[in-house]
Amino acid sequence: MRKHSSGATSGGNAGSFERFLEGWLVRQEHYLDELLSCRDSPDDDLRDLVYRILAHYQQYYDEKSKIAERNIFLVLSPTWFTSLEHAFLWIGGFKPGLAFRLVNDSIDDLTDDQRRSIGRLVQETKSEERALNDELAKIQESVAAPPLLDISRRCTRQVDGEIAGADVAIATLRTALETVVTAADSLRMSTALKVMEVLRPAQNVRFLATAAQLQLRLRTWGLERS
Repeated sequence: MRKHSSGATSGGNAGSFERFLEGWLVRQEHYLDELLSCRDSPDDDLRDLVYRILAHYQQYYDEKSKIAERNIFLVLSPTWFTSLEHAFLWIGGFKPGLAFRLVNDSIDDLTDDQRRSIGRLVQETKSEERALNDELAKIQESVAAPPLLDISRRCTRQVDGEIAGADVAIATLRTALETVVTAADSLRMSTALKVMEVLRPAQNVRFLATAAQLQLRLRTWGLERS
């Protein structure tokens, strides 16, 4: 197996984030092993594991934000993802509503109260997703931008940390997109946390295990196809 770096990004460029991601995914595999082997553990032990995994995800978002500050177009069209992973991207990451599909796939013992709470979260999240989709459309229209993927490809090369050949329109677009991506990341995290507040410790373990399995499988399948 190839060795992976576990260090954080320092330069805010694609190469450093790719190295970080390789190490992060190795740690994700280790956490998945823990999740699959601890299901009969006491609730306090499960809560501790869940806390550590949430910190692991927070590290990912912290490093991602550094890239976004330097080149938001890289976050929207990341070179470190396979074409299969790209197919699941929504404003630079997974769609928040995916969390509810994971709950359905991994948890078959929800109480009636839990189902009602999850149902309310589904509607709230759909509304916020639509608002972000609308905001993204308005941004593109306001600057008469070409299709986002095309502009992303044009702006991935950097000179001294700045987008090569950036003009006023691109700079305006970049600032607006940073705001939308930050809001999308916030919705991703807040949705997952709200779901986990509804679930019991053992259910959270199953939820997180299913999420990690999906992510790692998409990565493996994508690499096999490339």
